Amino acid sequence: MQIKYSEDKDQQARDVAEVFKNSGIKRPYEDIHRIQRMIDQSDVLITAWAEGRMVGVARGLTDYAYCCYLSDLAVDKKYQKHGIGKELIARVQHAIGEECSLVLLSAPGAVDYYPRVGFTKSDKAYVIPRKK
Repeated sequence: MQIKYSEDKDQQARDVAEVFKNSGIKRPYEDIHRIQRMIDQSDVLITAWAEGRMVGVARGLTDYAYCCYLSDLAVDKKYQKHGIGKELIARVQHAIGEECSLVLLSAPGAVDYYPRVGFTKSDKAYVIPRKK
């Protein structure tokens, strides 16, 4: 399986929404306008492609000086367990540089995944949940 990666932020919301839908991640994939806003306001957007179809996406918000919030990491279920998520994370780290820490909130089903790819669990996170 050949996977191509892109750092081009000019991506179609429908492609990203399809990855969200097929990955099992909880995102508003049916709201294409909201997905487009998510893409447009991202600082880092890296996508993974197989046979001309987007199969993975990593999206981050960063100041490029201190920290980056990895707001989305999603890989189509058919393509999981092939190192795509790990490669997306590595490419985000490369894009933000060594001065930045990478932080995220894990989906419940991915809690065991992140320590295996280099993240350290923290019990110091706080969240005010979205209303919508």
